[in-house]
Amino acid sequence: MEKKRAIVTNILGSYSRRGNEHLYSCPYCNHHKKKLSVNYSLNVFKCWVCDASGKNIYRIVRKFGTYQQRQKYLELDGRLDLTEFDKIFDQMNEVVEQPTVELPKEFISLCNRHLPRSSKRALNYLYDRGISKQDILFWKIGYCNEGRYGGRIVIPSFNGNGDCNYYVSRSYCNHMRKYLNPPADRDIIFNELYIDWDEPVILVEGIFDAIVAGTNAIPILGSTFRSHTRLFQAIAINDIPVYIALDPDAEKKAGHIIRNMLKYDIETHVVDLAGCEDVGSLTREEFESKKRNAELVDQDMYFLMKQLRRLNG
Repeated sequence: MEKKRAIVTNILGSYSRRGNEHLYSCPYCNHHKKKLSVNYSLNVFKCWVCDASGKNIYRIVRKFGTYQQRQKYLELDGRLDLTEFDKIFDQMNEVVEQPTVELPKEFISLCNRHLPRSSKRALNYLYDRGISKQDILFWKIGYCNEGRYGGRIVIPSFNGNGDCNYYVSRSYCNHMRKYLNPPADRDIIFNELYIDWDEPVILVEGIFDAIVAGTNAIPILGSTFRSHTRLFQAIAINDIPVYIALDPDAEKKAGHIIRNMLKYDIETHVVDLAGCEDVGSLTREEFESKKRNAELVDQDMYFLMKQLRRLNG
């Protein structure tokens, strides 16, 4: 612990002591007083001014330390090396054109003040799913009454530049095929324009799950979520905690995502959805309750979970 404290102190500067707390100047908000509390025994930190916090002190080292300091800290944890993580930085620095799509020409926004009569059925479908007018406005939800996407709710996604990069269309007319999405690149960050990268993100399966989970929820839309994807890279570079709330029947996919997260030392929490169909089947209050009780997963716990599954399988 002494060696870890020496590395952190070298990064943050001098500290004052209060019990088990070490108080440093906060690098997140640069407050003039020492308000960043670091508890080495519990491996947690919290700023009492800007509320920056984490359940792994290494997050401070990774964000503000040098390559050598990060490497040395990981050695003390018995973990190495940073080669894979550095690859992400290299890939993020590559200039890659972001995909864009056009919304269907028949698209009618449900955010408009005056709506045609044909909107009634679409609105009733949304209201029956617990989606409010406020949700419709935030997610820019619309519908198509005719054409290829006729009889479908259409929910667009916007990249960081404000351009439409994808959309999800869901039938409200009992089509045999519930979802009909555009033939477009799905390596996107759904609604990147509205994601607050200073706050934890919630990974969910589909768009209606995201609406229930909140404005910082991102639907992965069936993605395998490998380390080269835009979403994974954005999470790793911004160094933010992640809550995984995938459908209960997607255990294998969730395991793959957890393994990838832990490989890059991303703070990962798993929301227990046992007994639920999916996040979209819950009320917001029910999901928030489950999120508050989410389990923080570390390398040792993940290994134990795998062993238990083998024994029970």
